[in-house]
Amino acid sequence: MLIGLPKEIKDNENRVAMTAGVVRSLTRQGHQVRVQSGAGLGSSIADEEYQAAGAEIVETAAEAWAAQLVVKVKEPIASEYDYLREDLILFTYLHLASDKTLTETLLKSGTTAIAYETVQTSSGQLPLLIPMSEVAGRMATQVGAMCLQKNYGGRGILISGVTGVPPAKVVILGGGIVGTNAARVAVGLGAQVTVLDVSHERLKYLDDIYRGQLQTRSSNEYSIEESIYHADLVIGAVLITGGRAPCLIKREMLQHIRQGGVIVDVAVDQGGCIETTRPTTHSHPTYEVDGIVHYGVTNMPGAVPRTSTFALNNETALYTLLLANNGLNAVRNNLALQHGLNTYHGLLTHLAVANAFALPYTAPTQALAN
Repeated sequence: MLIGLPKEIKDNENRVAMTAGVVRSLTRQGHQVRVQSGAGLGSSIADEEYQAAGAEIVETAAEAWAAQLVVKVKEPIASEYDYLREDLILFTYLHLASDKTLTETLLKSGTTAIAYETVQTSSGQLPLLIPMSEVAGRMATQVGAMCLQKNYGGRGILISGVTGVPPAKVVILGGGIVGTNAARVAVGLGAQVTVLDVSHERLKYLDDIYRGQLQTRSSNEYSIEESIYHADLVIGAVLITGGRAPCLIKREMLQHIRQGGVIVDVAVDQGGCIETTRPTTHSHPTYEVDGIVHYGVTNMPGAVPRTSTFALNNETALYTLLLANNGLNAVRNNLALQHGLNTYHGLLTHLAVANAFALPYTAPTQALAN
């Protein structure tokens, strides 16, 4: 199979979808890989490393996209839409539930699009989302602590406090992979941490491992409003697999957060779980609403690309090889990849995305059978 690896062009996106090691695995199995020149530089992977792994280095994005299978990190943006076509398999993060334009473009083009974030195993795990959720969760506390500094528009709070001065109050909405990793860093820094989740089992797990180092609360409108009262940092970490994130904090609730406080909404790439959050970039990461600093970068792990690239490839490599070796039969015969299938020959094959936009839904097995 001919496989393309284009350079990411989203603002400050320095991750790359395949390492030289993954390329070597593909070429040794007889596949041809085209890598756009400079694709790996942001992750400190030189063209020469890809060449040594057996790849062909091409100069333009068009040459890399002219493949049977294109592997990326982030969803196509408007300048890449013309590359989408019916005979293409696209394997990348998509987050379609928050992007109707891209959804409609993929459907119109007939592209077979498989989303990393909805690849799901029989046990319910999201193996291609977990590594970036770990990175984003840990970064959420890190960037939140930075934004609390006065020179970044914040209240001027040291998240750990010091002797005789209390630490920051950190509230985390969601106790999944993102929330757990955010809590890990926040507790490590000495913050006063509260985690809210709808799952009692998840809260029990956090209680057991942290042994009183953080507080847990069942998530509902009342407990959220009470928990964010005088919070310094609020981290949105909720997830509906493949679907739009629920809005948990309305604008009128911002008055309960301390002036100069910070919101980091990791769920922003799925529409955000706070009414006032909107997508931002690494170039312009924050804005202010009602005296609260908002951070809404949609590709947070792109700020630490070397770590993120290798963490992502540890999980995506298996599925990339399956697709390269078997094409669409890999999707037909692999339940995890079936969950990952979002569009196929003009059909919308993920229920949560269909529900988000009230569009017709076709089950993956039915679409593939046709």
